Formats: sequence, C-alpha cells, structure tokens
Amino acid sequence: MINTMHLLKVSAAWISAVYVICFTGVALFPGIRFGFMMYALHTDLDVGRNVLTFGTFLSGLVIWNIIAFLGVWLFAVLFNLIKK
Repeated sequence: MINTMHLLKVSAAWISAVYVICFTGVALFPGIRFGFMMYALHTDLDVGRNVLTFGTFLSGLVIWNIIAFLGVWLFAVLFNLIKK
C-alpha cells in the first residue's frame, strides 16, 4: 500500500523544483519556449508577448502543484484499490 500523504509531499517538492527550473529557463532564455512548443508539444503558436512576473510565477506554481496533486492522488487511490 502506498503512503498517499508522503507521495503527495514528494510530488509537491518535485513539481515545485521542475517549475522553478522551467520558469527560470524561460526567463533567462526566452527562445526555448518556441523550441519546446514545436518539439515537445508538436505545435507552432504565436505565443505573443513575454509575461514573466512574480504574480505569474506564483500562480503557475500553485496551478501546477494542484494538477500534480490531483494526478498523484488518483494514482495512489487506483494503486491502493487495484489488487495484484
């Protein structure tokens, strides 16, 4: 059985670290956004202007942590419910 609370704490630490690295990368090298869109998401968009503020950083961090929590929680629930 998976310890769901421990898994959620670890996922919060992991997604926060990844988000900070990505946000910093885009802040330092804005051109990587277009490469990511093309090669990772297989799309070509005009993403418009570059909006990097402390507010967008915090809101993105919260949003990505919520998404990670929901995904990891669903994984833990399914893992604990489905027997071998």
